[in-house]
Amino acid sequence: MSATSIPRLVLDTNAWLDGLVFDDARVAALFASLCAGEVVAVSNPACRDEWRRVLRYPQFALDAARCAELEAAYDALTTRFEPGEPLASTLPRCRDPDDQKFLELARDARAVALLTRDAELLNLSRRAQRDAGFAILLPEAFELRSA
Repeated sequence: MSATSIPRLVLDTNAWLDGLVFDDARVAALFASLCAGEVVAVSNPACRDEWRRVLRYPQFALDAARCAELEAAYDALTTRFEPGEPLASTLPRCRDPDDQKFLELARDARAVALLTRDAELLNLSRRAQRDAGFAILLPEAFELRSA
């Protein structure tokens, strides 16, 4: 597989939590594909900042050392996408403005899919596919052969 044919993905924060914090078996194949370089997860400063902020939520009870480990794992598994001019394609608007950044990143990075468990984002899948060219899927629903 050439570098130009490797599918780009955007994972929202909950998908990262599933894989890196909770070691959720439902996303094991996805994270194995990321580790093997079969797919590329793209991120940008806004998405990374959200990751760092969420790791410090009290309900996760992660100490500073574990947060640093998880930040390093995220950085190792993502390719930083530097935004340029946004693409001209129309994006659906998400009711939660905090989630709009994931839609914008998927469009601008020309990702094949945005992987999420967020019901509002999942409800935008048909319009995102039609208008911006990427799918919105549950993380476990992404299959490499469909990319």
